[in-house]
Amino acid sequence: MTLREKMHRELQLKTLFDQARDHAFNYAETADQRTVFPSAQAIADLDQFVEQLPRHSGDAAAILQQLHQYGSPATVAQTGGRYFGFVNGGILPVTLATRWLTDFWDQNAALYVMSPITSRLEEICERWLCELFGLPDETAASFVSGTSTAILCGLAAARFRLLHNQGWDFNQRGHNGAPPLRVIAHRETHSAVVKAIGLLGFGLDNIEWVDCDSQGRIVPEKMPQLDARCIVLLQAGNVNSGAFDPFEAICERANQVGAWVHIDGAFGLWAGGTQRLAHLTKGMNRAHSWSVDGHKTLNMPYDSGILLCRDRNALMMALQASAAYLTVSDYRDGMHYTPEMSRRARAVELWVALKYLGREGIDELVYGLHQRAKQFADELQAAGFEIMNEVVFNQVVVRPTNNDDATGKILQAIQASGECWVGGSVWHGKKVIRISVCSWVTTPDDVSRSVQAFVNARKAVCGK
Repeated sequence: MTLREKMHRELQLKTLFDQARDHAFNYAETADQRTVFPSAQAIADLDQFVEQLPRHSGDAAAILQQLHQYGSPATVAQTGGRYFGFVNGGILPVTLATRWLTDFWDQNAALYVMSPITSRLEEICERWLCELFGLPDETAASFVSGTSTAILCGLAAARFRLLHNQGWDFNQRGHNGAPPLRVIAHRETHSAVVKAIGLLGFGLDNIEWVDCDSQGRIVPEKMPQLDARCIVLLQAGNVNSGAFDPFEAICERANQVGAWVHIDGAFGLWAGGTQRLAHLTKGMNRAHSWSVDGHKTLNMPYDSGILLCRDRNALMMALQASAAYLTVSDYRDGMHYTPEMSRRARAVELWVALKYLGREGIDELVYGLHQRAKQFADELQAAGFEIMNEVVFNQVVVRPTNNDDATGKILQAIQASGECWVGGSVWHGKKVIRISVCSWVTTPDDVSRSVQAFVNARKAVCGK
């Protein structure tokens, strides 16, 4: 039997897909019973994958069995309710099911002629997101892998527009001899933003840094004088404290002089789509571009980044691509809005999530994360831990002891317990523990159980 015949037979029999389904369901049923981080044995068993590249075609069922037997135990249980290490969301069941279906579709979202369904759903998602966030009707959306790429797209659009306004065609003439642009960022700017600044050639040494307050919010009074050469970088959700910059005042100043404002809202922008937390993003609609992740707060499958840009032409010109063989249409051709040509149809899952949740469901989901974060802070404080931030969204910054060395050991003990997984950070020059509540699965009991893990770890390290 040839390889081609073998694969046709596998498609016809469907036993491989039944096997994968059974493994997946087994994983889902047992994920919350395992330690949140893989055990030492599970890590050691990854050596089962170390081998020379096989010479001959393998047995598909045996390969899937190996992947499940040794791969599943070595995963981090992010789909459970006690993972708080990074801003990694859970996963909505309906979007997980959609991912399975669209994997069978295997659509390339570059052009309408490659996938009419993807093109139409991208259009609808673009409109729904504008409605949800209260953004201008002309806002365009890019559906990319994550916020890092979304930021890159937003700043590329800003560069094109601000230079074009000064009579410089960046696409044709590039950086050499171009009028200088100014990048204004505060000292709590996320590393993904700094990375995009470097990749786009602005130069990290050229950033004009602005001081922040105790919660990591930019201080408007510390802003330099703005002009039409400025790209101002603001933040919806500080990566440690969860704090939101004061958008309204700064956007007003920027708009008066023709500066561009980008808001990095990887997890926090979703507050703008709620009833009970929308006050955090007041005035954000006056910015020019926004980056956000679906796979964080909205609990969609990886990867699902979104760039929203009110200057559609600048975005398309910054990301332009053309060739004689490309068949453009009168419909949305997604490649004009993203750096990639070939990419998966991730907007289908976003459409499903938005349709399934609706406005009320989004509010319930996002506000629920805030409630669990508040519970975390209240219970930890009652147990004698210092909460170092105002819990305005889903982030909690904890100082278990005044000793940095002991704090690090307590963090390690919590992680080693397997009860929950939290990360470490540095806040105001001190080692802290950082809690990110991001999964719809997390219950009040999950939080209380995790707080007890903190208490046990502190006792093991400090004796009290």
